[in-house]
Amino acid sequence: MLSIEEIKLLIEKLEKVEKSDLDKIVKQNLDILKELAITVDANNNEMINRLDKTINWFKLDNDKKKENPIVDALTKNAITKKIYQFAKTNLYNCLEIGPGNGMFSMDFRAWRLNYFVDVQRVEKHIRSMFPGPHQKYLKFYTTERAGCPDIPSNSCNLVFSWDTFVFMTQQHIKEYLQEIHRVLIPGGYCFIQYADCHYDFDLKEASRGYWNYNTKTAMAEIIADTGFREIEMNQFKPGANYAIFQKPGKQNPVVYKVSEITLD
Repeated sequence: MLSIEEIKLLIEKLEKVEKSDLDKIVKQNLDILKELAITVDANNNEMINRLDKTINWFKLDNDKKKENPIVDALTKNAITKKIYQFAKTNLYNCLEIGPGNGMFSMDFRAWRLNYFVDVQRVEKHIRSMFPGPHQKYLKFYTTERAGCPDIPSNSCNLVFSWDTFVFMTQQHIKEYLQEIHRVLIPGGYCFIQYADCHYDFDLKEASRGYWNYNTKTAMAEIIADTGFREIEMNQFKPGANYAIFQKPGKQNPVVYKVSEITLD
């Protein structure tokens, strides 16, 4: 039996070839698949809430990754290089969503203040990584879903997240991007990992219930619908897909230039 992830992916592929000579067959199959997808899809709030990971789930997952990190050294280096492209001013703050074990948290020392938001308490571990003089620049918050009103509006010129948005439903991502839009200054950037189930690796993770289903096409629509301008959507390797997008405006002195960073 097809999983909902495979059904959605098939719908997307069929829609792209609808203008070919197979129009009639495509249309028939699309109607069938769309009815099936509507029946089993997580489009109502009850199902969305059930699919969202719990705080306890994140704690257990985080503990496993302490012993077995899932980001290899080459990928981590490539991500860090991307982060450094935004570290060209200390006039503003940065926000890391879902820092977990703090794999990238030390990369934000160039910013004025470092905000960290997670569903679990990560302050003690991440603070231990920073030298004493830097402690006053670290701010930690917990959230139950997406909101963090304690972080001022228009205060950050970068929001970063890795290994977090892959676990969120599309509705949850929309909610979070609305909050990110509030936090960013005009011209601020967001750099996040997301699941792209056009690729077998991501589709497998979604099919087994570890990640939540998403695609590049859907993510681009979410980015546009929440008022951002898409800058770059690419991958370091399968399973390491990222999106960089910008809040409209010219307040940010940093101008990100799209560039290929290889895993070497």
